[in-house]
Amino acid sequence: MFVDEARIYVKAGDGGKGCESLYRDRVNRIGRPDGGPGGDGGDIVFEVDTNVHTLLDFQYRQHIKGNSGGHGSSNHKKGRWGEDLHIKVPRGTLIKDADTGLVLRDLVKAGDKVIAAKGGAGGRGNSRARSALPGLPGEEKVLLLELKLIADIGIIGYPNAGKSTLISKISSARPKIANYPFTTKEPMLGVVKLHEGCACVVADIPGLIEGAHKGKGLGDRFLRHVERTKFLVHLVDISAFEARDPYEDYTKLNNELRLYSETLAKKIQIIALNKIDLPEAGNNLKAFKRKLRGKKVFPISALTGEGIKELLSECYKKLRSLK
Repeated sequence: MFVDEARIYVKAGDGGKGCESLYRDRVNRIGRPDGGPGGDGGDIVFEVDTNVHTLLDFQYRQHIKGNSGGHGSSNHKKGRWGEDLHIKVPRGTLIKDADTGLVLRDLVKAGDKVIAAKGGAGGRGNSRARSALPGLPGEEKVLLLELKLIADIGIIGYPNAGKSTLISKISSARPKIANYPFTTKEPMLGVVKLHEGCACVVADIPGLIEGAHKGKGLGDRFLRHVERTKFLVHLVDISAFEARDPYEDYTKLNNELRLYSETLAKKIQIIALNKIDLPEAGNNLKAFKRKLRGKKVFPISALTGEGIKELLSECYKKLRSLK
């Protein structure tokens, strides 16, 4: 199950209490202060683990509490420090403060980490002839976790354009494929070999529709997964499935990208016209090319494999130029 959003409550460990103690013996009947300080509370730390791929764990673990520090004791003994709590998240996780909207950290690379909530300091003891104090409470926050997939290439298009068929053809990914819209309900990654010694990660994004930038069809959740890609493959159904206009689909989807993010709209696109094996594709292809006014297009059939070699060759060139 692919989960890319979570809202959780975190509380770091509280500091331990300082000790109020007096040492007495036969010589010193009044007593001298010897209370030790409390230990600091443990921090809540989020860190990237490359073996974790979704935020599914946080659907069942929405309250996270850190380890508190130990209390001080007599003979100047300090309380133990609370152990930091390390929470594993996938690469590409954005951590935000739910109350302020502030981005605490964008965890992109393996080994990236951030202290999301700081543990409370331990209270002082009375060993220096001062009153003992309780420990400070640990920070507590409500956090929003958002996962943005990290891929080299993002495949976008209207529902039933053939994105899943394409990624299954060019990689070992095996998404569900069927002849109806919205077959793909969650993003999927596949590793594609473009050239000898050159492989890249491709993200198949569920079908986008008009109004996607506002969340229609969960479009806003899907669009964020192509924000980190180097470029896009814009897949258009040139067979005019359900009597749709291929060029209108192309322009509407580009408009959704622009309304969602200007940065996303400016990403390089490779235009792939799918389903050229169908009889209706011939006339539509000519009309589409005329309207594009000289832009390069790649007619392909994700089903039969026609034109895919040329498409992958162009992807390889684009990756080389961007690197």
